[in-house]
Amino acid sequence: MRRREFLAGSLAAGAGLLSAGRLAAAEPPLANAPVPGDAKMPFQQPPLPFAMTALAPYLSEEQLTYHYGKHHAAYFKNLNALVEGKPEANQSLRDVVVASSGPVFNNAAQAWNHSFYWDCMKPGAGGEPAGDFESFRKAMSEAAVKLFGSGWAWLAADSQGKLEIMPLSNADTPLKHGREPVLTIDVWEHAYYVDYRNERAKFVEGFWGVANWPFAAKCYAAAKR
Repeated sequence: MRRREFLAGSLAAGAGLLSAGRLAAAEPPLANAPVPGDAKMPFQQPPLPFAMTALAPYLSEEQLTYHYGKHHAAYFKNLNALVEGKPEANQSLRDVVVASSGPVFNNAAQAWNHSFYWDCMKPGAGGEPAGDFESFRKAMSEAAVKLFGSGWAWLAADSQGKLEIMPLSNADTPLKHGREPVLTIDVWEHAYYVDYRNERAKFVEGFWGVANWPFAAKCYAAAKR
């Protein structure tokens, strides 16, 4: 899907609300979940940065068990099988995402995208940062809800700090478009179907109650380096 730029004024305000001076530094993730899989495999699924019950009632333990424990884990398992004995097995996951295509890309990108997505949420987070947050939230939510089929709604930045909302299908990621991810909402059905059935809009609206703004600020600062 073609990338869609957000309103210039709102994204300018967004750059302000994501500046280091407007938000506290991101806290390190909590290692509350074991790393699944064979430790001998080149790519390991990171621990979930919060307990399986920590995002309730927004996301239930059952929802996270399926999403993290089944779907996300499967992308790592499939990727490891695809790259066994190949040069990609010695590369970073990010480098594989950027350089690959076909099944390797699909699994590598989904492994990376999900790992990023978990850090975009935090128990007790949410709130409304400074800036034109309401306009931004409306545009980001609309991008997520209206994305046809499966995919991701990304907030991404270029090296100059220009922010852009990118609704991307399937496993696509800003990394493939020369942009740095700042925040994302997963709108594959497996992200919400246990708790919300087909009510994607309700799921997206709830995301803002757990959005990890310090993590987004950290990613935005890194994008400008």
